[in-house]
Amino acid sequence: MKIIQITDAHLVKSGQTVHGVDPEKHLRAAIDDIIAKHGDADLLVMTGDLCNFGEPEAYEILRDILAPLQTEVRLLLGNHDDRDNFIAAFPDHPRDGKGYIQSCLDTDFGRLLFLDSHQRNVIGGIYDEDRMAFLSDALAQAGETPVTLFVHHPPMDCGIAHFDRIGMHDDGAMMRTLAAHEGGVRHIVFGHIHVPLAGTSAEGIAYSSGQACAHRFITDITSPVPFWTGGNPCYRIIMLDEKGFRAYGVEVGETITGQAPVCEGP
Repeated sequence: MKIIQITDAHLVKSGQTVHGVDPEKHLRAAIDDIIAKHGDADLLVMTGDLCNFGEPEAYEILRDILAPLQTEVRLLLGNHDDRDNFIAAFPDHPRDGKGYIQSCLDTDFGRLLFLDSHQRNVIGGIYDEDRMAFLSDALAQAGETPVTLFVHHPPMDCGIAHFDRIGMHDDGAMMRTLAAHEGGVRHIVFGHIHVPLAGTSAEGIAYSSGQACAHRFITDITSPVPFWTGGNPCYRIIMLDEKGFRAYGVEVGETITGQAPVCEGP
């Protein structure tokens, strides 16, 4: 199964920029590249912060950008999003029984879970009892089937000073619930931190983030106020198969400037 992940698009009204980056231009370039090169993808997941201020106009731009895709799409909310405006723009997008943007997808390689950690006027993530009920039920229904989880906020300590106080505010409840799942957790995929990160939690669960399609920062994990910068539009190719989980980063606009020398022998 081929899944494309885009994270932290931070769309704004046309012509506006965020930290010197035109988010609309970046996302259009990423989607064009995906359409051209990955028409065989089974799913595209955008892991939150779809829009920077959550304006209706920005969600309309997102609808327009995604319209040419033939691939199934799952959209998640981040702290910069607005749930009401998102639902107005995407009224048919899957939701749970309480109106959160949460859903499941069963595949040949396990159950995929899409979670909603957005809370209005909170920069960090919230995963309260109402939302946890969905997760608990989804895991119970999965039984001995492994799950792969997609969410905006990392539910573990990512070790970056800027995100120390704006991570998931759930006292570890999500990780404890996942660790107890009898089928196991293949991987947790998230956004929010704007730079690539991969690791294994104290519970033994593997996780990774994608690089933001919009702005990112010069990596300094000890700085509470990082230097935000631009870069190429980007996305990840995630493969789920009998060999497990693999993720590959793609930067749109990379160019080959010369032929690499051929090495012979070991």
